[in-house]
Amino acid sequence: MKKRILVVLGGTSRERQVSLNTGKACVKALKKIGYSVKTFDPAKKLLNNIDRSKVDIIFNALHGKDGEDGNAQSYFEYLRIPYTHSGVISSMNAMDKEISKKIFNNHNIITPNSFILNNFKYKKNNLITIIKKNKLKLPIVIKPTNEGSSIGVKICKNFKELELNTQSLIKQYKNLMFEKFINGQEIQVAVINGKALGAIELKPKRIFYDYKAKYEKSAKTVHIMPANISNTNYNKVLRIAEKAHRVLKCRGVTRCDFKLSNNKFYLLEINTQPGMTNLSLVPEIAKYKGISFESLVKKMVLDASINR
Repeated sequence: MKKRILVVLGGTSRERQVSLNTGKACVKALKKIGYSVKTFDPAKKLLNNIDRSKVDIIFNALHGKDGEDGNAQSYFEYLRIPYTHSGVISSMNAMDKEISKKIFNNHNIITPNSFILNNFKYKKNNLITIIKKNKLKLPIVIKPTNEGSSIGVKICKNFKELELNTQSLIKQYKNLMFEKFINGQEIQVAVINGKALGAIELKPKRIFYDYKAKYEKSAKTVHIMPANISNTNYNKVLRIAEKAHRVLKCRGVTRCDFKLSNNKFYLLEINTQPGMTNLSLVPEIAKYKGISFESLVKKMVLDASINR
């Protein structure tokens, strides 16, 4: 009997369209492999409406809030249906930039200096005073602590930009991270089942590798595979990505985003639900290593389990 796969896609986050694209590509691959495939969109029905008697495995194709932060995973665990990608706690920790940074620092993984500002503290304090107190120098990156795909990320070159972007973002998000801007090569590493697949370099035509640079062909981001770095550094960044995957107790596929500056790798974040679209990096890295899109998806399905 064919395994019955339920691809959970779409959802209500700001990354809904990317999730739909990922889901569509994975549905096609799963059908090609020979699985019986159906889809489920949490924007149309609540996750607890999934009929466990008709599903063998859940393929999690969600991105962003409620799909990547442990929420959807907690439903899958409650339903006792094996699912792909990382579990509840690792997903939650990876999505929360403040928590993941603490874990990285505790395991000697270099990450840019930063601090968190919540909307309550912002109302009571002067921003310039806070910046100086935390010893950050311009340019500074502001980002929401719990968004993906570079949504809400702003690079501020002066205090005026910093003030304006903070005022705008603090209305939308409870917590903001202020982070030292690292000027260097953009390197991203794919890891599957604890083993690094490879490292790719990105050269965005835009100010940085933002949402458009990630998902729109018109942005014309240059992809260099393998990354144009020394063999020593190449192997080094693979090991760091594997370590990040391990210390956060991730499962299945992850993608680590790095900046290489002055011969040091700075880990910006780890993604537990990396994109699987025609412009996505994990399939591109896998393809270079001789792993087809279908084989990559199958590896993810074979790794599916509960108690992740």
